[in-house]
Amino acid sequence: MDLGLRGRAAVVTGASKGIGKAIARGLADEGVNLVVLARGAEELEKSAAEICKATGVKVITVPTDMRDTAAVKAAAERATTEFKTLHILVNNAGGPIKRQERQITWPDTDWMDDVNIKTMGMLRMIQALLPSMPTDGTGRIINISGIAGSSVLSSALTHGLNNSAMNHVTTYLAQDLSASRITVNSVIPGLIATEWRESWAENMGRQRGQTRQQFLDDTCRDWGIPSRRWGTMEEVSDVVAFLASDRASYVNGARITVDGGYTINTRNS
Repeated sequence: MDLGLRGRAAVVTGASKGIGKAIARGLADEGVNLVVLARGAEELEKSAAEICKATGVKVITVPTDMRDTAAVKAAAERATTEFKTLHILVNNAGGPIKRQERQITWPDTDWMDDVNIKTMGMLRMIQALLPSMPTDGTGRIINISGIAGSSVLSSALTHGLNNSAMNHVTTYLAQDLSASRITVNSVIPGLIATEWRESWAENMGRQRGQTRQQFLDDTCRDWGIPSRRWGTMEEVSDVVAFLASDRASYVNGARITVDGGYTINTRNS
């Protein structure tokens, strides 16, 4: 389906791998030019080259640490220099779980570091890019959170803090930016087959004497996922591409789950 996005420009944070890379590729498939951000320059360049070769769109890489206000502002300035108008901002940057342990035992520097990357990084990027976003109804901000914001996942306290904050901030900004005709929505992925999750499934299956698929089947049952499988990164990126388009102009302040039904909570049925 042609979503009418060809020729528009987007900034995608956390775009070197996983869901962020898939989102960047999904937008590029629709003809959207890109500014992609991540901390690791080498992996970011590799991902950008793959996307550019496959789609032919212009892809600008800006290695950026979302904890650094000056770096975020510089990235926004570079994006504006390249494309003048930035129609779409996808806030996906975030760190992995630092250690598999009780996070209430962490020093507050570890808590603050996680919040600084995802929640504060999101706010910094929105603030820096707003002057370059259009006010003609084509402006889109899409925040990628996760199911840890609405359920309890082991060793994911700060992920829960970040995801729930991101979802709630989305609603505040939807109201705040309504006068500028910029929509703000959040996408909430569930169990998604990212590179990290692929390794996780292989390792956990091996530890339990199971195949990868046996472990995934058990996990989907135990987690209460009615679709009985994990999702693909493309299934997340397809939702983002729709939200970025004019077809979603009346979707604002929404929290859209892409989780196979996990959040309907069938775990005790």
